[in-house]
Amino acid sequence: MNLIFSDNMSSEDRQSIIKHFEELRKSIIIALVAIIVAAVASFSYSELLLTYISRPITMFNQKLVVTGVTEAFWVKLQLSFLAGFIIAFPVVAYAFWRFIRPALYPHERRYIYVLFPTTLLLFGGGVVFAYFGVMPLILKFLLYMAGENLETMLKVDQYVSFVMSFALPFGLVFEMPVVAFFLAKLGIIKYESMAKHRKHALLVIIIVAAALTPGPDPFSQMLMAAPMYLLYEISIWVTRFTGSRKQEPALE
Repeated sequence: MNLIFSDNMSSEDRQSIIKHFEELRKSIIIALVAIIVAAVASFSYSELLLTYISRPITMFNQKLVVTGVTEAFWVKLQLSFLAGFIIAFPVVAYAFWRFIRPALYPHERRYIYVLFPTTLLLFGGGVVFAYFGVMPLILKFLLYMAGENLETMLKVDQYVSFVMSFALPFGLVFEMPVVAFFLAKLGIIKYESMAKHRKHALLVIIIVAAALTPGPDPFSQMLMAAPMYLLYEISIWVTRFTGSRKQEPALE
């Protein structure tokens, strides 16, 4: 704790920091418990989940194979936690809002009633867009690259990991306008700065897309980078119409 507290820090400041860490701990516990409970409840529907998540590949007359004794069990466990995270996301978002709420002024807290459902819609929209819009295109491209001389035998665990590592980042990336709103409100970012550094942002987006996409092919990276840059442009307009918070005395 000595690494956190300065010798010049007053007792009240230390108590305030400890209180913030305690609130952060509570928020994390709320989010984790919600995900675990939802995942346990979803396990009984894991076969149905596997059917739905396999649709993008079965559209191309491909079947998933199991090559290990415990592979099917771990795949269904993965799917349960994926479903648990999606189902519990409203609670996870609530835990996040619960932590940052004390840092907002009373007149700013009303934005939560608009941003909370917006956060849920953007996350769901990102996952749906990845699953229905991008995944079929990527799979079609990858299967085409396999050619006619290779027999494709897709392992179920690798396929599920591929889908999860693609869909969830899309859902999180779609939260960019909400994050931009809060950063603009706090005065951390400004419209002029974001608009001026478009080229730098595009380079960062390409690097992030390359890191987030599960495959090394440039096609899938482009399909992620394109909506990310569009969301960046939307975030610029969000910051333009979002005034930074005025210097007011902190209110409890």
